[in-house]
Amino acid sequence: MKKLITALSFFVLLSQNLSAQNSSELRHADYLFFLHNRFTEEMPPGAEHIEYGRSQYMEIVEEFTNAGFILMTEKRPAGTDINQYGKKITFQIDSLLKLGIPPNHITVVGISKGGYIAQIVSTLLANPNINFVFIGCFRTQDLVNLPNINYCGNIMTIYERSDEFGVSAIERKRSSKLTITRFKEIELNTGLKHGFLFRPLKEWISPTIMWGKRKYGLR
Repeated sequence: MKKLITALSFFVLLSQNLSAQNSSELRHADYLFFLHNRFTEEMPPGAEHIEYGRSQYMEIVEEFTNAGFILMTEKRPAGTDINQYGKKITFQIDSLLKLGIPPNHITVVGISKGGYIAQIVSTLLANPNINFVFIGCFRTQDLVNLPNINYCGNIMTIYERSDEFGVSAIERKRSSKLTITRFKEIELNTGLKHGFLFRPLKEWISPTIMWGKRKYGLR
């Protein structure tokens, strides 16, 4: 089975394979949902941002597939509503759970706009055992503008010191009303501003992979 499959076909194939001889392998595999940024949503693949350089969506995807994840990702239509898309991803994860996939084998990674979708998924699922990585997607005004977001699960946040669009999410952690089983925050200092998440930098890719592999004690 290919490791990069999107939407309904993924669950049809997975359901078929879970009843086959390799069902144990699939139930113990690691599943990762990758939610990209707004620029990738609005522009053709590989488009060049005037300040941040080329959007390397496929290179990021390759890093996750090479790490052994069964990856769920797609290029969203321009103008995607974050709440509706969050419900879509929540439904897909619920489907995995009903198929017997352990929740801590499921990781949702979101960068920038995709990170806000991932936060909505965390709130809707309210499952304390699913892994989430939120990257470059919290600003202090979110506490007022997006008051209904509550972190839940094994949460890691990553932000870049020079990025005005993503700061420490400690205040969101404190305001959240659901169960946060684990929490880790990483501050990067690449000087790339919001462009740090346009490419598969090891500074955020490596800890994200480790979190998805349940290596929660990473430094």
